Formats: sequence, C-alpha cells, structure tokens
Amino acid sequence: MKTLLEKFASFCKNRFIAIFAITTIIETVTLLFRFGFGLKSTESTASTIGKLTFGIRIHHGYLGLLMLLLLAIFPAIKRSRLADSILVIGASLFASDIIHHSILYIVTGSADFDLVYPVN
Repeated sequence: MKTLLEKFASFCKNRFIAIFAITTIIETVTLLFRFGFGLKSTESTASTIGKLTFGIRIHHGYLGLLMLLLLAIFPAIKRSRLADSILVIGASLFASDIIHHSILYIVTGSADFDLVYPVN
C-alpha cells in the first residue's frame, strides 16, 4: 500500500498536469478568501504574520521561487526522491501568485503587490 507521500510523488511525475492542478487549487483558495470572504492579506494578517516577518509581506510566490532556486542550486536536492514534488509545489506557488495578482489588477485596478504591511 502506497503512503500519501508516495502517491503525491507519483502524481508529480507528470509535472505539467500536476502544476496546473495544484496551481488551480491554490488560486481557487486565494480567490475564495479574497472575494468570497472579503479578506485582504494586508489587513487580515498584519497583526499576526506581519509581526513575525517584521512588517515584510511574504507572498506565496516568494516561497515557490525559493523552492525552485534551491532545486536549481543544490545538486543533492535535484537528485533526491522529492525533486519532482519540490518542482511541482514551487512552480505552482509561483504561478499562482502571478495569476492572483494579475486577476486582482484586472478586477480591482490594483495588483495589491505590497512589499511591506501598512504602518498603523
């Protein structure tokens, strides 16, 4: 019987489909929170995550880009069993962030790509 991690790794073998599927899921969740629940990250997370990051906004695209860079820089990671999973998750996070801010710009007129949280 395959473990959940093994099933995910197997799913990630077809990278394009996996990236597309996970990007769609991530973006659906972010749009649900933004437009469905009316939350804005600069307002909703400034008092919690904003304090942990010393006021610097950490977009999920940053985390995706970091994962892709680690995969490109370190050969040991590239050869690991998790390489496909890291690639898929990193690319999905990065793509979702780009899509998210593009949609925000089209719908609201502002990409809301803030580098820091607003000072109260």
